[in-house]
Amino acid sequence: MSGLFRKKPLSQLQQEHIGAESGAGLRKELGVRDLTFMGIAAVIGAGIFSTIGQAAYQGGPGISLLFVITAITCGFSALCYAEFASRVPLAGSAYTYSYVVFGELVAWIIGWALILEYAIGNIVVAISWSGYFNNLLVHLLHIELPSWMLVDPVTASSAYEQALVALSNPSTLSAAQFDTFRFAKEAYETAPRIGGTHFFFNLPAFIIVALVTYLAYIGIKESKRGTNIMVLFKVGVILFVIGAGAFYVDTNNWTPFMPNGITGVLKGVSAVFYAYIGFDAISTMAEECKNPQKDMPRGMINSLLICTGLYISIALVLTGMEHYTLFEGVTDPLAFVFEKRAPWIEKIVSVSAVVATTSVLIVFQIGQPRIWMSMSRDGLLPTKFQSLNKYQTPGFATIITGLIVGLGALFLQGGLVTDLTSIGTLFAFVLVSGGVLLLPRIDKKPGQFKLPDWSGRYWIPLLLLIFVYINTGRIEAAFQSIQSGSTEGLLLLLFFLISLLIAIFTAIKNLAFIPVMGVLSCLYLLVEIPLNSWKWFFVWMAVGLLIYFSYGKKNSKLKAG
Repeated sequence: MSGLFRKKPLSQLQQEHIGAESGAGLRKELGVRDLTFMGIAAVIGAGIFSTIGQAAYQGGPGISLLFVITAITCGFSALCYAEFASRVPLAGSAYTYSYVVFGELVAWIIGWALILEYAIGNIVVAISWSGYFNNLLVHLLHIELPSWMLVDPVTASSAYEQALVALSNPSTLSAAQFDTFRFAKEAYETAPRIGGTHFFFNLPAFIIVALVTYLAYIGIKESKRGTNIMVLFKVGVILFVIGAGAFYVDTNNWTPFMPNGITGVLKGVSAVFYAYIGFDAISTMAEECKNPQKDMPRGMINSLLICTGLYISIALVLTGMEHYTLFEGVTDPLAFVFEKRAPWIEKIVSVSAVVATTSVLIVFQIGQPRIWMSMSRDGLLPTKFQSLNKYQTPGFATIITGLIVGLGALFLQGGLVTDLTSIGTLFAFVLVSGGVLLLPRIDKKPGQFKLPDWSGRYWIPLLLLIFVYINTGRIEAAFQSIQSGSTEGLLLLLFFLISLLIAIFTAIKNLAFIPVMGVLSCLYLLVEIPLNSWKWFFVWMAVGLLIYFSYGKKNSKLKAG
């Protein structure tokens, strides 16, 4: 157990910051506007162009409230990230922060979990980009690529088996369904074979990852310029959609506001939270900020506020234009609402979806190498990961990130890793929020962000009582489920017990309100993720711990020191 929880002193980090300031580190190119744009680039992507449709179907117009709730949840974490960023202005995000307050083992765990958010999560984004790009080719340019170079092997095989079953009884199918299943069958059977095995891969997803990786490799300045242009375009399109859609809104569609109650609204938690993933990515770029202690907190909070405003407006416009029941199964809601009203707007939305997901890819491809670079600086990964190229970017780590994401996007199924991405992200949020409680108190310096020191002694227990009152039925059902031998309600009961302990401890120790709420709200969102996904998360963590004990622990620079 010796050395597992050795901590990195703040004084050592400050010395590393001085070294970075002297020119030994990454090139400083980012101001508060650039950070705000990077945050918007990371957040506004697949969520607003796809998952918002299913969330609207489940919660109706009330889904706009869920965007507010989720924004508040992310806001607590964003303020905690901002507090750390103002004190630890180095690359590494939650990994670096955890090393200071929790120690080496927890830092490694969070660094390994962040791979799920950035590298593995980017596989999902690349696959989404491929779908939008192919839709653009077909409907705008009338170009059709072969199906076998647009889909992963598992999805193709599954679609083929479903098609065989459906086509065995064609009388039950509509004309559109028959054409869809026949296309899936023919696409599989006409695909090239290697050694008797049908060959499928997602070529557009691989190509965009390669291009974005090259952009991340040649420098933050070039990446910044490309990202800023794309953000201006996609935000402009979203504002245009909100303005144009407002003329088609029928306020009768907003009644009832929550047709399936609060339960229906909360069913969209996973989809809505996925739409917010990424605002924390800019914390990996602290070392490239001109004034990180001032600009990093502003950029993070600005981007979250802007994205929340856009999300709420879009949710209200979409559910006002069409009745919520029509969004069942709709994966392109922004294009869907204009399909019959103004087809030319639908084409603009398709272009914007491609641009939006491209900007997400850029920010995440920048973030992952910098986490590996930080871990390498601490001796937990080989020194090659910290080496800078002639553009003053972590070149080797960027290439490795590109290979992992590119090959994953080429052959993996997108839905396989979506929940894992959310778990990794929320796990990081919980540790960052909790870590703030362990930081030593300091006086605010001019121009430096400081977290408001609001007391949680009375508010946290009160909010827990309100939560229990609202969810009494769910808690009782969870107890009955456990008694019957099912594990369905296990996570909710664990959350309730942990929350009770935290509330008692907060009342006794008079802990700060914002970080405690950051911990509790993120823990609640974790409860909403299926138990099966947690099993795969623990498998991922076991692999990470194996690497740590076989290499990182023995080569840690803190051990040498």
